Amino acid sequence: MYPNKACPVVLSTSLPIKILLFRHPLAGTQLVKGTIENGETPGAAALRELEEESGISDAVIGLDLGCWKSDHQDQVWSFHLCRSGRELPECWVHQTLDDHGHLFEFFWASLHNLPYADCHPVFQRALEFLCETLKTSGHWGEGRMEGNRSHDSIILAQSASN
Repeated sequence: MYPNKACPVVLSTSLPIKILLFRHPLAGTQLVKGTIENGETPGAAALRELEEESGISDAVIGLDLGCWKSDHQDQVWSFHLCRSGRELPECWVHQTLDDHGHLFEFFWASLHNLPYADCHPVFQRALEFLCETLKTSGHWGEGRMEGNRSHDSIILAQSASN
C-alpha cells in the first residue's frame, strides 16, 4: 500500500496530550493533510504540508506512524509524528497561500474528547486510526511531562526505568 496523501501529526508537549487540529472555513475540523508530489517522500510531504497549512516551519519528524487506507477517493494516508522546535500557542490563525487563501483556525484537542461531530467522516475515521496507533506505539501519555522535552524522550525514559 503506497500512500498518496501525507498527514503530519503534532502532539502537545504538556499533559494530558492533545493533538493539533484546525477548522477549515468550508469543510469543518480537520488534520493537516495534503498530496504527496511526484518524487517527494511521504515524510517530506508531511513537513511541507505542515508549513503550508499551519505556518509551522521548524518541524521535524519523530516517528513514522504508518499508512491508512481511507476508503475515500482512493486515498492512502501516511501519518508522521512531528514536533516543532518551539512552543506552539494554544490557538492561532494561518492564511494559506494555497487552498484559495483560506484562514485556518488551529487549536489543540484532547485525545480523550475529540470533536468528531465537527469532522467529515473521513477525518473521524482518521482520528480513530490515529488514537489506536498512538496507544499501541506508546505515545498516548497519561503521566506528567517534564520541562520542554519531547514526548519521545519522556516515553523512552519512562520505558527504560520500568
